[in-house]
Amino acid sequence: MSVAEPRRIVLFRHAKADWPQVTDHERPLADRGRKESAEAGRRLVDSGIPFDLALCSTATRTRETWKLAVQEFPHRPKTVYEERIYEASPGELIAVLNETPDDVQNAVLIGHNPGVQGLADVLAGAAEGDARQRMSARGFPAAAFAVLTFSGPWKSLEPGVATLADYWAPSD
Repeated sequence: MSVAEPRRIVLFRHAKADWPQVTDHERPLADRGRKESAEAGRRLVDSGIPFDLALCSTATRTRETWKLAVQEFPHRPKTVYEERIYEASPGELIAVLNETPDDVQNAVLIGHNPGVQGLADVLAGAAEGDARQRMSARGFPAAAFAVLTFSGPWKSLEPGVATLADYWAPSD
């Protein structure tokens, strides 16, 4: 990896989940969530980001979201299912990301709100174009993702060091 080339992290909220009589951790995707997962996968492919690593919550709805999204990819990145992402605060998510090996240039984190949205807000010290306005206007609905860039090693990822490069959310 070139020192001048920024790293990218995509913060991806799981798609719409169903509410059956199961624990929160075991909630599956709703029909709409399955469709949105594939759509988000296509949008991630369109971004042109060659992902090296996916960090995914162990919750059923995040695993299903990632499984459906990654089917759209020409190359499946290494996927790590990480229990600490479930119900994590932005600070806890930063701690997980700080452990990313430095040979990883582009990563996607598949998680939950309010942590994912909070992390996007906290990391983005700057924004390109209207990305921040679009994210502020829409919030972080199910299946939305934010693309952030930053320079330096993963252990240097901290509040305000990233640029919000893009934001996408499915249409209602």
